[in-house]
Amino acid sequence: MHRIISVALAASLAVLATAAVAQQPQMNVAVRTTDLGHRTYMLEGIGGNVTVAVGDDGIIMVDAQFANMHDKLKAAIEAVSKQPVKYLVNTHLHGDHTGGDAGFAKLGAVVVAHENVRKRLAAGTVNGLTGAKTDPVAGDALPTKTYKNWFNLRVKGRTAKVTYFPHAHTDGDSYVHFADANVLATGDIVTIGNRYPNIDFANGGHIDGTIKAVDTYIKLADEKTKIVPGHGSLMNKAQLIEYRAFLATSRDRVKKLISEGKSEADAVAAKPFADLEAKLGANEAASGNWVRVIYNSYKPKKM
Repeated sequence: MHRIISVALAASLAVLATAAVAQQPQMNVAVRTTDLGHRTYMLEGIGGNVTVAVGDDGIIMVDAQFANMHDKLKAAIEAVSKQPVKYLVNTHLHGDHTGGDAGFAKLGAVVVAHENVRKRLAAGTVNGLTGAKTDPVAGDALPTKTYKNWFNLRVKGRTAKVTYFPHAHTDGDSYVHFADANVLATGDIVTIGNRYPNIDFANGGHIDGTIKAVDTYIKLADEKTKIVPGHGSLMNKAQLIEYRAFLATSRDRVKKLISEGKSEADAVAAKPFADLEAKLGANEAASGNWVRVIYNSYKPKKM
């Protein structure tokens, strides 16, 4: 049984949005902390899930939600450890995972990400579905430590292996493995609940890369692995295998429509995910966007 700690706090009334996700205003927010064992925790609030691993001289943190969640997350972390956050790993570029970077950086955390994350944050991004632009991130909020393929991140008594996946949810995805706690933080390559995942095709994402990444997670996990998804509840390996099947079914249905010569609009109109939509409790617009992001994974890019 996981120990649950809730830190109830007031929510911002502002509409929270990023290039890939929009959150509606919420009146009551709780940062919910789940003890994963071996001084490792999953924090849920508004935005992407956060993972915290406590060492003897500092903390490794994975993702930081939105900027206005900083104080709430800080309080939740202090409830489990008085150690400082030494490293903050961004699993990818989206603001519901990186918005809180600056606040923790000001407290001394080193923000870590794949080199493509820093490049895209510094340049600004565009939402492939809506055309909405996200402004460049200020220099003091950019990751200060970047990497290319993989590396080990250490605080005293704890090690996190940070590994890059090309062209999955974006072109700068990282997953973080805490082997000593048997915990895997996936970022938005894995997103569950009553929502579809997202493939940010305008920023290097691709459905095939997403499935390949999930295959790696499945090989890495055992029956006791605690899997922290980018969004949604804590998962196990069996649930991850089910998620992989969902991705493959989605991809194959859209590829079939493409092979039949369907345009993007025609593919959406065909409603290939009507049955999945009912199971998820998602709406028709969300189903249409899931069709579009998969369709655009295979659409030739303009040079």
